[in-house]
Amino acid sequence: MNTTLINQKNQTCIDTCNECAMMCEACCTACMSNTEMAGMMGRCMMMCRDCADMCRMASCMMARGSEYAKQCCNMCADVCEACAMECDKMAGKMEKCKQCADMCRACAQECRNMMR
Repeated sequence: MNTTLINQKNQTCIDTCNECAMMCEACCTACMSNTEMAGMMGRCMMMCRDCADMCRMASCMMARGSEYAKQCCNMCADVCEACAMECDKMAGKMEKCKQCADMCRACAQECRNMMR
């Protein structure tokens, strides 16, 4: 989902944050739906929820040109990296976790690039 801005400065980062938020929500739903493994995936689900929220916040801050966008993106990168590490633990058992970990790493990198 691309949101076109008048100022394209942070568009790639905004789009990546939005995609990451959607992937984290999908991963969390997949984890909750897996009745055999749901008990082992509590931390993964919590990290995905935190990451999705952080990505949405970073996207909104950049879209409105907040003076705190860079700080928010720094925190978003940290949360994305933590989420990726947690999802990696289940990546061998659930494809959604692997996809989420990959997306979180891409988002963390994009947020770090935006801060330069």
